[in-house]
Amino acid sequence: MSVIYILLAISVIVAVGFFVAFILAVKSGQFDDSYTPSVRMLFEDELIKEKSNKSILTKKD
Repeated sequence: MSVIYILLAISVIVAVGFFVAFILAVKSGQFDDSYTPSVRMLFEDELIKEKSNKSILTKKD
């Protein structure tokens, strides 16, 4: 039974370690998207067409 307590304590320590690593990665900008804004202008016309098509399809007289 004491093995369960040891494994539980180790798993909590590992989980806290991963959580701290995640928080540090977020704060350092690891997950910032720097690629999408540079290519957004290439696909802007397609997005405008999709929005206009959706608005035409949703409008009912």
